[in-house]
Amino acid sequence: MEEENIKEILIQRNYMKFRLIIQGIIIGLITGAVIVLNRIIISKLNILFISFYSWGNKKIINSLLVIIVVALLGFLVGLMVKREGMISGSGIPQVKGRVINKLKLNWFRILIYKFIGGVIALGAGLTLGREGPSVQIGASIGEGVADKNYKKYPVKKEFLITAGASAGLSAAFNSPLSGIIFALEEIHRNFSPLVLLPAMAAAITADFISKNFLGMEPSLNFSEITAIPLKYYWILIMLGILTGVMGVIFSRGIYLFQDIYSRFKKVPQEVKTILPFIITAIIGLSFPVLLGGGHELILELTTSNNSILFLIILYLVKFVLLLICFGSGVPGGIFLPMLLLGSILGNIVGVFSTEVLGVSSTFIINFIALGMAGYFAAVVKAPITGIVLIMEMTGSFSHLLSLSVVVIISYMTSELLRNEPIYEVLLERLLKKVGIQNEENKNKKTILEFVVEMGSLVEGKYINEINWPKDCLLVSIKRGEKEIIPRGSVKLVSGDYIVALVNIDKSSFMIEEINKLTLV
Repeated sequence: MEEENIKEILIQRNYMKFRLIIQGIIIGLITGAVIVLNRIIISKLNILFISFYSWGNKKIINSLLVIIVVALLGFLVGLMVKREGMISGSGIPQVKGRVINKLKLNWFRILIYKFIGGVIALGAGLTLGREGPSVQIGASIGEGVADKNYKKYPVKKEFLITAGASAGLSAAFNSPLSGIIFALEEIHRNFSPLVLLPAMAAAITADFISKNFLGMEPSLNFSEITAIPLKYYWILIMLGILTGVMGVIFSRGIYLFQDIYSRFKKVPQEVKTILPFIITAIIGLSFPVLLGGGHELILELTTSNNSILFLIILYLVKFVLLLICFGSGVPGGIFLPMLLLGSILGNIVGVFSTEVLGVSSTFIINFIALGMAGYFAAVVKAPITGIVLIMEMTGSFSHLLSLSVVVIISYMTSELLRNEPIYEVLLERLLKKVGIQNEENKNKKTILEFVVEMGSLVEGKYINEINWPKDCLLVSIKRGEKEIIPRGSVKLVSGDYIVALVNIDKSSFMIEEINKLTLV
């Protein structure tokens, strides 16, 4: 690693924050516009397909025609997945793989196919969510902006990919803070200012665009939420345990159905995707209320009085439909369906508490919101995102304490049952399937930042006392606003940011190894 190369990188780094903010705003503008268009088209198609299913319900010949048309759409989506395999599923594992340089993605082709394939699948009413695809679409736009502007404004591409992911979730849910935290907590797993600044700029800009076109209302406007009295908090512990256990079962089900589909290796991908479309057509002809990812169903739960038996059946049906749809590889996510399943569990606990324990029925809506947060925390293992997401989606910040209790209990239950973060596992499975594609990056360098946490192995030690990974060159120590030259006599303290220069093809390994030293 040449000294001149290091000096040039450090000089560029001094101006990087401004470049990142500017490019983050650009990414937010483009992503916001694309996701707004995506949401509008899906909404229009949903109305069209509901009318189509209603028409098909009148005669047997009409029903057969509906099933054939929807099956052909499934075949078309399957061809897209076959041509560009990285559009399958939610797209979040693919984004994570790209950020750590374990996957090489064609951002433009993914952007086009994910948009079209997702619109067809979600418009037809498959039990999938638009939020995961929105994250991948945003990340693709982020990489595209990075590619187009690299010569003029050279920055680390992964920062802009994370910014795009943040903007995608922000525009999909009208929740900028959740988009920022999710991108940092789940996608990048790094709260460095260089990651935070473009993510904030992109998420806020995308949210501004989204709200200008789609309104200021929260994604799920729970206007009647009031704080649950402390005397009922023991019920929240039970809800946390329930969502934790069911979240583990949910994760196992996702992996199981992926394995089932993968066993049919001789069956073409375009044929596999026909199955969920045919099942969705049958559902649309017979029980159209079960169509879609779950946004309308969640809102309906808050205004209707349902029996526990009905809610259990609803949970099982939507659970199985999600497994069938997602396992096939259709472009679509588990984000919103996962929240729906959590809301149903919360509703079950709420109805039980009302009918058996004498809790006021006004708190059922609280249990619905809390169930979503607990389920999310158990499956995704991103508790901070879960808390903030539900507060932003419901438009209520009065239940922070109860949310925190349920999320913590659910997260601990999931940990005790040794459930791993679902997107991490999905990424590992994807890498085993396609292999690591980073050959062209062997001679390229990149800058990584690591924060020294209190109680970590390196805190309080001198740099020359630490066994750093081979081929890792420390170039700077950031302590507040000061830049410290990383000499051997420098003692590391908690809060320091270690800036290291590594080969891009080894960056994922370096992240794992240095995190072992700097994180608790």
